[in-house]
Amino acid sequence: MTIFRRAALAAFLLVAACDGGPARVPDHTEKAGPFPAPDRPVAPVVSSRWSTEEERDRLNEASEVMAKAGIKRGMTVADIGAGEGYYTIRLAARVGKDGRVLAEDIIPQVRDTLALRVARERLEAVSVRLGAPNDPKLPDASFDRVVMVHMYHEIEQPYEFLWRMRPSLRPDGLVVVVDADRQTQNHGTPPALLKCEFAAVGYVQVATYDMPSAGGYLATFRPQGPRPEPSAIKPCRLS
Repeated sequence: MTIFRRAALAAFLLVAACDGGPARVPDHTEKAGPFPAPDRPVAPVVSSRWSTEEERDRLNEASEVMAKAGIKRGMTVADIGAGEGYYTIRLAARVGKDGRVLAEDIIPQVRDTLALRVARERLEAVSVRLGAPNDPKLPDASFDRVVMVHMYHEIEQPYEFLWRMRPSLRPDGLVVVVDADRQTQNHGTPPALLKCEFAAVGYVQVATYDMPSAGGYLATFRPQGPRPEPSAIKPCRLS
């Protein structure tokens, strides 16, 4: 790893740790309807910015992530937790004029700022919408890839979120998660925990890669078998 890469990664870890508030520990006496609460802390929502877009491109971050995720021209991709649109803009270029990108965030002001950027850059293949913390509200059978970059650990009800997201994938569709290998309260998700939580909702892990350019690792998942009943989902236990 070059000195520049080490410095950029160190900066990412420092900024991600400075989250402006403590992690929330779920109250396991409460449930999101029939869905179980996660048996681990939930990190507070923070800005996705850890470096400038130019610096991230110098590390070849988005290009490496999109290549590992198998994102190609003509695909339809959802960018969940899109923030300021670093991935949205680059996904739009990757899928081209025959593809589509849906960029989503749960914070109205962030969504509005991104919508202005999309309009300013005349990205006709991009739609911007507001999601809900426990439901991405994606249309059924619509997406070849659903991308979540450094935000999974901030989802308060991950089992409900993943359950509601499943129908949005096309038959060969994948969920792509980029995260850091550290505890959720420190703005990361241990890979074994991520695999367990996805499996609890009926996803199978397809691949995992080290992604130092993106500050962690990349894992892909696809649905397998029937979607479980919400009351049958068993939360993963931290050891």
